[in-house]
Amino acid sequence: MPTVTTDGTTLRYELSDESDAPTVAFVPDVGFGPWMWSWQAPALSGPYRTLVYAARGTDSSDPAEPYTLDRLVADLAAVLGDADVRRVHLVGAGLGGMVALRYAREYGRARSLSLFGVPKSGDRIDGEALSALHPSDPSRLRWSLSLAFTDRFLAESGAVDRIVEWRKAEDATGEALEGHRSAALGFETEPLYELSLPTLVCHGTDDPVVPTAAGEKLAEALPRGRFEAISGKRCCYIEQARAVTDAVDGFVDSVDSADR
Repeated sequence: MPTVTTDGTTLRYELSDESDAPTVAFVPDVGFGPWMWSWQAPALSGPYRTLVYAARGTDSSDPAEPYTLDRLVADLAAVLGDADVRRVHLVGAGLGGMVALRYAREYGRARSLSLFGVPKSGDRIDGEALSALHPSDPSRLRWSLSLAFTDRFLAESGAVDRIVEWRKAEDATGEALEGHRSAALGFETEPLYELSLPTLVCHGTDDPVVPTAAGEKLAEALPRGRFEAISGKRCCYIEQARAVTDAVDGFVDSVDSADR
C-alpha cells in the first residue's frame, strides 16, 4: 500500500488502479478508519479510479498532531499529489466533507463534491451524540452503532460484528480522536457563494449528530448545491449503500459528461 509523509506524519492510501478514468477520492468522518468506505469504493472501482486513505491517527497512519482542519486539508492534498491525481471528485462524510469543502476552495483539483452529514458550521453538531458515537471504551462500540444505524439494519444486515472489529482495528482513539472531534466542532465555512463547483449534499433523515435541516441549509447556500435526503442515521451511506452508490455514480458521471 502506498504511503506519503507530510509534516512528519506517514499516511497510507490505496488507489484502485492506474487507468485514465476519473478519480473519486473518499475523505473520512471523525475518528473513522478506511473501513467506512468499504461499500462505496469497491462498487465505484472500474468506471472510476478510487482512492481511499487513512487520516492521521487512524488505521496505521501516525497519531501525530496537529489535527486542525487546515492540517487535515493539507494531508488530503499530500495524498492526492503523491498519487498524481490532477482532477478529483471528492466524497466526504462529516469531518471529511468539511475537509473536502475547504480543499475545494484552496486547491484547483476538485471537480465535484458529494457530501454526507455536513453542516455549514460545527455549532450544528450535537457534541454529546458525536462523543457517544465514538466512545473511549471499546466495549461500548457495539452500543454506539445505534447512533449510526437503524434498528432494522442492526438486526438484519449481518454486518455488525464485522463493523465492530473494523472499528477496533482502525478507528482513532485518545488524542487523535479528540483532535478529530475538535476540528469538526470548530468548523466554519467561508463564503459558500464563492464555491461554484457541482455539489451533491446528502443527509440521513434521522441523523442524531447533525440535524437534516443543517444539510438542507448547506445545499441552499451552495450555488450549484443539490440536496438529497437518505433514509437512515449517521452512517446512512452504509445502510443505503446501493442507492447512495448509484446516486454518487450518476452525479459524478453527469459532471464528467458536461465537461466532455
